[in-house]
Amino acid sequence: MGYREAALDCCSVVQSTLEKEMPKCLKSSVKYPQSVMVWGAISAAGVGPLCFIKGRVNAASYQEILEHFMLPSAEKLYGDEDFVFQHDLAPAHSAKTTGKWFTDHSITVLNWPANSPDLNPIENLWDIVKRKLRDARPNTLDELKAAIEASWASITPQQCHRLIASMPRLIEAVLSAKGFPTKY
Repeated sequence: MGYREAALDCCSVVQSTLEKEMPKCLKSSVKYPQSVMVWGAISAAGVGPLCFIKGRVNAASYQEILEHFMLPSAEKLYGDEDFVFQHDLAPAHSAKTTGKWFTDHSITVLNWPANSPDLNPIENLWDIVKRKLRDARPNTLDELKAAIEASWASITPQQCHRLIASMPRLIEAVLSAKGFPTKY
């Protein structure tokens, strides 16, 4: 360790000793932050309701989410219009029984390439939600869920429309880059 590093270490020890009793210098931290898995739907018309998921997602639980959250979301967002559903190739999504569920419900699923989450507009929406949550400091699971719900509810249809409308540009950029990273 060089002299400069030793001096900095010494100063930080002295400073922390002096500040340890000053409330304005104390910063609370959560040693084991709460976490939750969430499913949500997006369309150019806006967002659907959230589903907070307990445990692991397998094909059966995913199909329950589709039944109880995606179908009502599609009804709200599209009415009787046809739509194309997009999800990634997670095992629960690509299971044969899930494919049969979509066939049985006459829902077209977008053929999606593996390892391409950056092209899915909902990933960009989750980034927006996470940015809105930065200043929230939930201490309990219920506080975290409430903060996520509030952030989700603040998403405007205009934001969703912009994200959906950006898809052709994103896909063109990936094709031009031959699958290599893009500015997006």
